[in-house]
Amino acid sequence: MALAFSVKVVLGSIAFAIFWVLAVFPAVPFLPVGRTAGSLLGAVLMVLFRVVTPDQAYAAIDLPILGLLFGTMVVSVYLERADIFKYLGKLLSWKSKGAKDLICRICLISAISSAVFTNDTTCVILTEFVLKIARQHNLPPHPFLLALASSANIGSAATPIGNPQNLVIAVQSKISFGDFLIGILPAMLVGVLVNVLLLLCMYWRLLSAQKDEEDATGEVVAEDDVISHRFSPATMSHFPSLNSQEWNSRLESMNVQSSPNGNGSTAHPDSLRNRVISADQNEIQRVPGGATDSAKNSNASKEAPTDAVASKMIATADSLKDALSAQPSEEKENLSTRWKRRFWKFCVYFVTVGMLISLLMGLNMSWTAITAALALVVLDFEDARPCLEKVSYMLLIFFCGMFITVEGFNKTGIPSSLWDLMEPYAKINHVSGIAVLAIVILVLSNLASNVPTVLLLGGRVAASAAAISASDGKKAWLILAWVSTVAGNLSLLGSAANLIVCEQARRTPHLAYTLSFWKHIKFGVPSTLIVTAIGLTLIR
Repeated sequence: MALAFSVKVVLGSIAFAIFWVLAVFPAVPFLPVGRTAGSLLGAVLMVLFRVVTPDQAYAAIDLPILGLLFGTMVVSVYLERADIFKYLGKLLSWKSKGAKDLICRICLISAISSAVFTNDTTCVILTEFVLKIARQHNLPPHPFLLALASSANIGSAATPIGNPQNLVIAVQSKISFGDFLIGILPAMLVGVLVNVLLLLCMYWRLLSAQKDEEDATGEVVAEDDVISHRFSPATMSHFPSLNSQEWNSRLESMNVQSSPNGNGSTAHPDSLRNRVISADQNEIQRVPGGATDSAKNSNASKEAPTDAVASKMIATADSLKDALSAQPSEEKENLSTRWKRRFWKFCVYFVTVGMLISLLMGLNMSWTAITAALALVVLDFEDARPCLEKVSYMLLIFFCGMFITVEGFNKTGIPSSLWDLMEPYAKINHVSGIAVLAIVILVLSNLASNVPTVLLLGGRVAASAAAISASDGKKAWLILAWVSTVAGNLSLLGSAANLIVCEQARRTPHLAYTLSFWKHIKFGVPSTLIVTAIGLTLIR
């Protein structure tokens, strides 16, 4: 049995090590299969090595977490279609008062957005907006990208739907949405404020040095944007070769005369056509008789151009008739389409707010999110395939494999043995114990990623704290949520949100910028340590 147990430990550790390497470094040279495939590989190896049985592997998959994750992703897709992120992007530049004001706006908007729409979604959508605004004001992008990523991570800690690890904690701990929000919200608000101050202190000179150039180039870029969207007047080459002012004045006089109130409203196409013909005939008849006879004798060919002018004017009036007759129906159709669009947006926002209220009331989180997602699918009244295809099923598969892999690693007994060594020093009823626990979570979150850390430590930390008191057990879960989330700001590899910002910035057309590992860690280390420490004192 001892040998069998040792083999199980070794094989389980190998499977978990493969999962960890591919999850943290998805493009390793010897097996560049990516995170999702690495997660599945770790799960399959756990079953093949008989660390877990097939039934235990299926039972390890937490369906409520997957349901909550799926529902929130679908709701985010419909919110994106309803232009909510477009409006958030406009808020970044609306009446901006300079680089420092922009830093504050990015931190505030990304934090609030991440608490409601998840940090990954916020970073995917807002990164390009941030790059455009930085370019328009001729500012260095990296302080603003750091503000976006770090504040998104801090803000996402406030709610169970803010990030994947909070989803796991909320489902496993059975803490209600409202209790979760009340417990971490003060720490989140102060954390965002401290993060803003750190950004301003660290990049004050850099942002101040760009002020004069920002004021100059900001106007130039804005003017260029306006010019590029202007409509050029149509060239009317088919009109008769009359003086343009004479032609315009003639049309205006016809319009005024035909208006019942004389206020210049558009004339009826038929009357316009008749007036063009009669005006041309009157013009011909006004010529004196002698002059007409002499013209016929001297140059009879002058009648041809007159007829050509009249025919072209008639053709123009006919085309105006068609255009004016089609205009009311087109305007009616456009007005109907706009109102339908506005009503649909209102429905999307209404359903989203209803979902948040239901979560605050303590309803089942996963089924609430799924119900909201299906309500949006029905209200859309279109084929849902394009929207459902935007859901990250790769992430759902990654979670499935990770659940099985972590369950197998727990079966080896290694996490329990390590926690037994740390537990006497990590009692949350003492300040030193909270500090030790925070350091362990912070280090593991950056080494093994935050979601596996929560899966490995969550139950053990909560059970140890619950032995002291029930309130301490709840507090342990909230500490785990806060530290594991803010720990993502430590390095570029600390959270998916950081990687998303880095990749989005690098791939944005015409605005590409590479956020280096060292630029991130230079700000990430002091920000993570200070924000984590301050937040721990405010968690209730």
